Amino acid sequence: MRFLIILLIVAYITPVSAQLHQQLYERYDTYKETSLSDRRFKPEDIQALLRQLDSNFAKKEAGRSVEGRPISLITYGNGPAQVLLWSQMHGDEPTATQALMDIFKWLASSNDGFDVVRDKIRKSLTLHFIPMLNPDGAMRFTRRNHHDIDINRDALRLQTPEGKILKQVRDSLKADWGFNLHDQQRNTSVAGNAASVSLLAPAFNENRDVNKTRGDAMKLVRYIYDQLQVFIPGQVGIYPDDFEPRAFGDNIQKWGTRTILVESGGFEQDFERQQVRKLNFVLLISALESIASSSYKRVDVKKYHEIPHNENRRLHELMLFNVSVEGLIRDVAFDRRETQNTAARHYYATGNISDLGDLRTSVAYNRFDASGLVVEWGKLYPTIFETVNDLQKADLTALLKLGFTDFIVVEPVDKFSTVISLPVNIHSTMPAIIKTLRLGSNPSLVFKKDEVVKAVVVNGQLFSLNN
Repeated sequence: MRFLIILLIVAYITPVSAQLHQQLYERYDTYKETSLSDRRFKPEDIQALLRQLDSNFAKKEAGRSVEGRPISLITYGNGPAQVLLWSQMHGDEPTATQALMDIFKWLASSNDGFDVVRDKIRKSLTLHFIPMLNPDGAMRFTRRNHHDIDINRDALRLQTPEGKILKQVRDSLKADWGFNLHDQQRNTSVAGNAASVSLLAPAFNENRDVNKTRGDAMKLVRYIYDQLQVFIPGQVGIYPDDFEPRAFGDNIQKWGTRTILVESGGFEQDFERQQVRKLNFVLLISALESIASSSYKRVDVKKYHEIPHNENRRLHELMLFNVSVEGLIRDVAFDRRETQNTAARHYYATGNISDLGDLRTSVAYNRFDASGLVVEWGKLYPTIFETVNDLQKADLTALLKLGFTDFIVVEPVDKFSTVISLPVNIHSTMPAIIKTLRLGSNPSLVFKKDEVVKAVVVNGQLFSLNN
């Protein structure tokens, strides 16, 4: 009886390996680094968090960027397998950097039911993290480094200090595993859905041969794919696997490190990619546990080739079908542009028409069929508001139902910080209302049936008024 009780206690406090990903997902908020909530954090924000890491982590400066910013190497564990994870090689691809900060909090925790998993990882693996390889690009939220070089195309020439650091660290460790952590465009699709995560075991030659190193990476990719299907079925794809002789991922695979590419993509209304950040947290810890336990070895490498590939179709933000206006019936695709301030801390988004015509084969986050609806252009409200606060006190839903989408506000409006709960356009002077559908334009559209407004599109956003 006593033995049975002990078994029950152990079962309660120890996550079952097959269910680890689900428990990590359910308890993620416990480990989320709350000081990071959007994509435009800065190198100093990350350095401040790294300074807070406790004695479980070894911290050192691996080198400096072109502009002299530190690039840190964080080490955890003392196991025989060497695992290298690097993020934000491109400065405007920050999702995994946030996830690594969450993982640090998880690794530093205890007495939470995950101790057996952490102990296995710590004793089986030595983890080496380079969070934010491109701090100069991150400072300006741009892809490239100070010299406008794409670090991920510098694996052979090694003309960037950032690329040299990555190469030196990999070579010094003779890393057994490598995780190459990136972001991809929100408009990347797979099987008609958002490719919220894309994975790849990169090729190491033009023939895309499969040796032991790449085969192991393929097995782990399939393992990760299966874990993610629980949360985002149909939204995980294989990234294009053409061999790129200049890229780090392809070369690190070639140099003998089992390399996994993780591309964080879009998720509906997740413009700051916090949901995909959570998925990174889950998939990376699950992958590390699989390496530590060797469970990935049981995966048939042939299963890798059954994962759907990313599509060439662009995933639009909004698709309007059968829009009857200007004497034509057309489908209209809207996409989203971000304009950031000079400090690259804040941005505002604007909609724009990205395609017109017969778009029945196109895909989008949001779809609306305007068949049978009368289409009108949005109207300018005749009353001028003194402040944004005055505007927000108005019944904007009622005004939208009357077809008013544009408003004049006397007070200067800071587009980078002003948040309006409903989609409306704010102007400081008398605007020219757009009354045509053209590529690149951003018209407001009102959809009516029996003289009742059913929906509006303002700034590329659809707002239903059925209720």
